[in-house]
Amino acid sequence: MIKRLPNYLTILRILLVPIFVALFYWGGEARTYAATAVFAIAAITDWADGYLARRYQGVSPFGTFLDPVADKIMVVTALILIASSQEMTPVLAGILISVIVGREITVSALREWMAELGERKKVAVSWLGKAKATTQMLAILFLVYREALWGVSARIVGIGLLVVAAIMTLWSMLGYLQAAWPSLMASGADLDKDG
Repeated sequence: MIKRLPNYLTILRILLVPIFVALFYWGGEARTYAATAVFAIAAITDWADGYLARRYQGVSPFGTFLDPVADKIMVVTALILIASSQEMTPVLAGILISVIVGREITVSALREWMAELGERKKVAVSWLGKAKATTQMLAILFLVYREALWGVSARIVGIGLLVVAAIMTLWSMLGYLQAAWPSLMASGADLDKDG
């Protein structure tokens, strides 16, 4: 049972997405607190499912596939909602969200390609990727919360963290591309020979 718990937490994270959306748009005065709480729970399940899977040897092909999908659904949905609520200027929101979403698509495709080559370990999640994800989650929490914290604007803190996350996003993507480049070039050379 405990080995299946990481997968249940991942599924829970996906199920929380429509609840988050509903609270974000129709939460009324409680929106700030309720939507923030739901996103925080989802972020905690992201950490917990990985920890439990490693701790109790509960890593499964299903979980390996679904976990990053759940993460991306959650993060991209939150970023779109934040952009639509004009928490940032449209230009800044467009740039930051394009960088973050573009990186996620690129790295996902890269990992898929490397898995085809049998070299997925070369693009396994790095410390920088984990730090980027944490910074991104914190940025979203601040931007959803919106209220002042100890006299400091949560919106300003959130925007600052999202800028840092976007920089880390590009940095980590370049690291993954650099690690994969020799394999990609070798694969491209093999394709030329076959052609």
